[in-house]
Amino acid sequence: MIEFKIIEINPKKLIGKSLSMSFLNNTTGELWGSFAPHIKEIKNRVGDDKISLQFYSDDFMTNPAISFIKWATVEVSDFENIPNDLDTLEIEGGLYAVFHYKGNVPGAPAFFGKIYSECIPDSEYQLDNSRPHFEMLPSGKYDPMDKNSEEEIFIPVRLKK
Repeated sequence: MIEFKIIEINPKKLIGKSLSMSFLNNTTGELWGSFAPHIKEIKNRVGDDKISLQFYSDDFMTNPAISFIKWATVEVSDFENIPNDLDTLEIEGGLYAVFHYKGNVPGAPAFFGKIYSECIPDSEYQLDNSRPHFEMLPSGKYDPMDKNSEEEIFIPVRLKK
């Protein structure tokens, strides 16, 4: 079993870009490629981490062709100075299961599979897809192709009824 902790996060203000995609037509590289050049223009950042965020429907795991919205973002303290071509997003606080992942992008699907097929179902929690799923990509520790890359995975949960 993969270890995880349950935490309550505060609401977050984010600035970034979004795209609709599916697991079959994954355009994450294109999304981050279009957002990355703008990061240096964002003056009111909270920390140096980047946030990869997804809004999933309840049936997202049943079919890899189901579309979802993915965001490439950074957290900000306010929405005072929004660079051109970027959008704002506010996410509400709430309970999240947090998993530490060490590995590269090719190894991530198996890790996520265990989260959704074992860890969450075997716990006292269930998915809460009314809130986004996201990954904190730490500055200096995250490189998508490095097997020693690290990130924190945040899965929205609520207690089972």
